[in-house]
Amino acid sequence: QVQPVESGGGLVQGGGSLRLTCATAERTFRTYTMGWFRQAPGKEREFVAAIRWSGDSTYYADSVKGRFTISRDNAKNTVYLQMNSLKPEDTAVYYCAASRTMGEPTSSTHEYDYWGQGTQVTVSS
Repeated sequence: QVQPVESGGGLVQGGGSLRLTCATAERTFRTYTMGWFRQAPGKEREFVAAIRWSGDSTYYADSVKGRFTISRDNAKNTVYLQMNSLKPEDTAVYYCAASRTMGEPTSSTHEYDYWGQGTQVTVSS
């Protein structure tokens, strides 16, 4: 069973950068589409970015396009989210998720089968 584990969250000033990491010990990780989602207090969980199992296709929410980059290293069973030019509205708990979807990366939470526990990202103004 795939169990993603996130790390790398923290407190950063507006305009700063953070890199989130999601790792799993599962060897079949390389066959999963991986996604990042976030949830701010009082709001629903929302899609941030996703990457196909092969790494050759990515998909971003409009709110982070041009600022965030998702990537993966299948040899290390790890996916990353590089976040630049952070804004206070990026403050949320960030979740890593794995989907058995073999097609294009999806933004729907219903398509993801396994979820991590989340890591807090706080951006000060």
